[in-house]
Amino acid sequence: MVTKIRIRLWSKNLDHIQEVATQIVQIAKRAGVRVKGPVPLPTKRLVVPVLRPPHGEGTKVYEKWELRIYKRLIDIDADERIMKQIMRVKVPEDVRIEIELLR
Repeated sequence: MVTKIRIRLWSKNLDHIQEVATQIVQIAKRAGVRVKGPVPLPTKRLVVPVLRPPHGEGTKVYEKWELRIYKRLIDIDADERIMKQIMRVKVPEDVRIEIELLR
């Protein structure tokens, strides 16, 4: 019986998340199983306005700091052998990964 795996990735660094996603897709393609993805999900933007210190008389000036969170979704038809290979992928510290088994 073929088990489906849903892999969710999210990170602040676009290059790192792309690297991990391509490694997972390459493992699945070498094994000859069906792969859907990586599907880019909407980027979450966290914007924080910060009041700059005053420089004399004048209007208030704000700086805007922004943090972007990138997300990817990959679906794979996999067995235990492919799961072991995926678990060995080197994942950078800033990339979060969640693996869900679907029936």
